[in-house]
Amino acid sequence: MNVAPTLVAARTSLPPKGARLVGGDPALRPLGLFISFEGIDGAGKSTHISGLADAFKAVGRTVTLTREPGGTALAEKLRAMVLNDVMDSLTESLLIFAARRDHLTTVILPALTRGDVVLCDRFTDATFAYQGGGRGFDVNVLKTLEAWVQGTDGENLMQPDLTVWFDLNPIEAAKRLAGARVPDKFEAQPVEFFSRVAKGYADRQHAEPGRFARINAAQSREVVWLDVLSVVSGKGWL
Repeated sequence: MNVAPTLVAARTSLPPKGARLVGGDPALRPLGLFISFEGIDGAGKSTHISGLADAFKAVGRTVTLTREPGGTALAEKLRAMVLNDVMDSLTESLLIFAARRDHLTTVILPALTRGDVVLCDRFTDATFAYQGGGRGFDVNVLKTLEAWVQGTDGENLMQPDLTVWFDLNPIEAAKRLAGARVPDKFEAQPVEFFSRVAKGYADRQHAEPGRFARINAAQSREVVWLDVLSVVSGKGWL
């Protein structure tokens, strides 16, 4: 998760009912696009975020690159705690959603209102995969936090227009990460942990298949890139 975030000072409240929300009227959505990138550590998603940013810029779009946890000065401080400090799963989840709220109101929503393409390295699906799947934390509590942070009326949720999921066997991911860098506390987890994370992602895709695009990340980098490009082009965005 090494995408450099774009920090924006202005804050924006979550949109009214129907604006870029699950179940909302598409005609009321901001002009921008919100695309998240998901996958277990080592899946190679970060490599393709920059490439997609360049592709959007080439057709005249303004791109905001950001990441989670992080993306704002406050959220980056919380990121450092989440990735390195020992804490229980509830504390971890609360910090992640606190960072997400600041990120949404400070960076993502203002960018979408301007008409930017927002490319985000991880979003809420990662919390359900890592904390819910990997940690085994109560998914119902995560759903409550998701509604508090991303919802406006208890029914609709602020979600990406597209989530690109880089699906890779955890054993292969571990091989890719070996010796790459000093691991944070998540990257240092055993393969069994990442198997549970992968299942967490699969469960999220099953719940919202229309939002997800699964990419076979075991392919060569060139083929993976073509798959990513095909998905986004197929939406008519490039």
